[in-house]
Amino acid sequence: MNRRIFVERVGRAWLGLAIAPSLGVLGCGTSAPAGRGKHWAWVHAGGERPRDEWQDQFAKARDAGIQALLVSGGETSVLAEAAHEEGLEFHRWIWTLNRSGDPWVKEHHPEWFTVSRNGVSTLERPPYVGYYQWLCPTREPVRQYLRNVVDAVAAEPGVDGVHLDYVRHSDVILPVGLWSKYGLVQDREHPEFDFCYCDVCREAFRTQSGRDPAGLSDPTEDEEWRRFRWNSVTGLVRVLAEAAHARGVPISAAVFPTPTVARRLVRQAWDEWPLDAVFPMLYHTFYEEPVEWISSATREGVEALPRQRSLYAGLFLPSLSPEELAVAVQHARDGGAAGVALFALDGLTDHHASAVSPALR
Repeated sequence: MNRRIFVERVGRAWLGLAIAPSLGVLGCGTSAPAGRGKHWAWVHAGGERPRDEWQDQFAKARDAGIQALLVSGGETSVLAEAAHEEGLEFHRWIWTLNRSGDPWVKEHHPEWFTVSRNGVSTLERPPYVGYYQWLCPTREPVRQYLRNVVDAVAAEPGVDGVHLDYVRHSDVILPVGLWSKYGLVQDREHPEFDFCYCDVCREAFRTQSGRDPAGLSDPTEDEEWRRFRWNSVTGLVRVLAEAAHARGVPISAAVFPTPTVARRLVRQAWDEWPLDAVFPMLYHTFYEEPVEWISSATREGVEALPRQRSLYAGLFLPSLSPEELAVAVQHARDGGAAGVALFALDGLTDHHASAVSPALR
């Protein structure tokens, strides 16, 4: 597999507040009963498929022990109805700061895209792969635009929750498992992968600190500049959470594996976000870790979160045999996860389903 194909697949894999008690079991922040978790699957629903095929796949997920779906693409009314008929929650999965598929923004607001330390826009020269085109979370118009996106999704009939993906900066460092396979050495932060140094970010940081980040002797070691970018993404998340909650809908996000890893690789301080739930992508092979790592990584996230916020451990099916999947579920449970989320439903083979069903139940 060449480097571009691999990173595109990784990108799709990472695509990537107290809620009113009246939301009941549909709120992803609602704690599962003791001894029983809520389990999820991501679903790519693009393409032409008849409703009965989706109904059959959703029934298969339910029989395996899945209770909720995170769905991208497709027609909301059809998919939500099919999910609900099988007793499954339907949460809309959306790309957030990566807006490569948003032609309106590209045409009308090219200035919204993030800029590298080299002064290059991700719109003009995306890092790694062609679809890595990112909006700057510091910009107020960007926050309001994405707020409207979330509001529209949350208002759709049949939507039980909003699920954010790509709510971060572009990877300043890729997981170590990619380096040797694709000729990348990222043992430090290279300028072409370091974001965002747009005029708005520079001015906001200059107002806050009296310093221009472009003029720092070593911006990679500046704690205040690092914290500024974490806070920038967190500020956006607050706005999006308010939009979803105003509609009475819970909101969650797919995030990098642990608070430590997320801060270092993608400027993402997700343990500080006012969401109902987080879904860390515990894809152990990307980090050259054994399956047992899922337990310790889960525990780090659970311990960092407020008690009322749920953590669901994301598991990568292509890296797990049916037997390993059942083991991975147990490791997530040992780490304190409220449940697991499988990426993705179309990779749940009959063998996987039969092996993992007892663990999920």
